[in-house]
Amino acid sequence: MIQFNKYTLDNGLRVIIHEDKSTPMAVVNVMYDVGARDENPNQTGFAHLFEHLMFGGSVNIEDYDEPLQRAGGENNAYTTNDLTNYYCQLPAENLETAMWLESDRMLSLAFNKKSLETQRKVVCEEFKEHYINKPYGDVWAKMRALTYTTHPYQWMTIGKELSHVENATLDDVKNFFKKHYCPANAIVVIAGNIETAKALELANKWFGSIPSGEKYNRNLPQEPLQLAARELDVTADVPLDALVKAWHIDSRLEKGYYVADLITEVLGGGGSSRLFQKLVKEKQLFSNLDCYHFGSVDKGLIAIEGKLVKGKSMQDAEQAIEEELQKIMTELVSDSELQKVKNKTESVIAFEDMALMSRANSLAFYELLGDVNMMNTELQKYQTVTTQDILEYSKQIFDKNNSNTLRYYSKN
Repeated sequence: MIQFNKYTLDNGLRVIIHEDKSTPMAVVNVMYDVGARDENPNQTGFAHLFEHLMFGGSVNIEDYDEPLQRAGGENNAYTTNDLTNYYCQLPAENLETAMWLESDRMLSLAFNKKSLETQRKVVCEEFKEHYINKPYGDVWAKMRALTYTTHPYQWMTIGKELSHVENATLDDVKNFFKKHYCPANAIVVIAGNIETAKALELANKWFGSIPSGEKYNRNLPQEPLQLAARELDVTADVPLDALVKAWHIDSRLEKGYYVADLITEVLGGGGSSRLFQKLVKEKQLFSNLDCYHFGSVDKGLIAIEGKLVKGKSMQDAEQAIEEELQKIMTELVSDSELQKVKNKTESVIAFEDMALMSRANSLAFYELLGDVNMMNTELQKYQTVTTQDILEYSKQIFDKNNSNTLRYYSKN
């Protein structure tokens, strides 16, 4: 059981405090309820751009990193389609430094042309390096556009196209900040070798006077049920043919999510999984093959992705995957196979909970989902999944009409 206390400040900021006296460290994790899904379709990449801008200095603090490093701290951030998260870890006695830094950039970033130009350049370079010039870099840009016709998951966090960030004005950026980066849309987790009363006092001192802002109410267009298979063939300058297949699954809080998570383990969870044993090891069709899902808050995707062994045909590779999917759709997995993947899932969750930084991140995420106590109860949702659930949900997911296929051919 992870112990914590939750408070809401007068300005709407949710504060979660988790004491851990076994470490000399403290973590401050600030999660904003904004991701790529919340962007204007004609101005994508903004949430990710902000991940960079937030390190460009705030009104009272020119350089975020320097004071934190002096206090013995380290920090980072990440953006997903669902959220943006900033976290720093430092010796517990210097906790107030982190609170000061985080509150100042929530209060007001130092918006100026120079900072925007600098970070815009960084993001544009990242876009080119990872998504345009890198072999297979555009696979998921193409797949998202294929699988989602309506929901804003149809673009990646980096953005739909480079021009959106290239053309972003200072006013565009200020408006995005004002709409999303305020106490009403944020969760602060303070964790580590701290006293709850003291941590709450510091939260009030540093964050309590920041204007609340307006609570952002999400009203996104929902993805309609997919009624026919979709396919896309691409030829590119890559070393090997690749095959990517994806199917729609339930959202993060529905039962289907947990069933799908276990299905990915049965099919693709490491060296003993079905796809690896049969298609990589035995038939030697693929050099590598993964089955995974995106953990999306809204209705997400389960994917199978792999690179073919040189000389093997795409048709044979696809057929072999279909045969494995037919098995899981028509035959019950054994009790022992299901128990094995449940045990693996349990150990992954337990291992994640060992690290203070990871624990703080999870507390913020579960609060974002609507119930911070899921931190302690989620495992039970996996335990209740039966072999019958796996069979029935596999039939639903892997229905041909729910499938999206990208065949990525090598020119060579």
